[in-house]
Amino acid sequence: MYAVIRAGGRQHRVEKGERLKIDRFDGDIGAAVKFDQVLLVGGEGEPQIGRPVVDGAVVTAKIVAQGKGDKIRVMKRRRRKGFHKTIGHRQLFTEVEITGIKG
Repeated sequence: MYAVIRAGGRQHRVEKGERLKIDRFDGDIGAAVKFDQVLLVGGEGEPQIGRPVVDGAVVTAKIVAQGKGDKIRVMKRRRRKGFHKTIGHRQLFTEVEITGIKG
């Protein structure tokens, strides 16, 4: 069984036991989380497609880690002007493990 959820402004296809890195949100490690914006539930028979969400569908997960992603370097230049600037960025994330899908 799988589901498509909306979390952190993005859509993710998830299955039970899968680990997923999403945009950071507050919570302690080991805490339970519920995602109620389930867009699709499938895997057994016909898929249930929400308009915009599936009624009564919930995906449960637990927080495994909080952290920062890899550093990304952004370089800006203007040709023939001698202007150049380097900017670094590290995206914060929350890693969750999917514990159940209720459709």
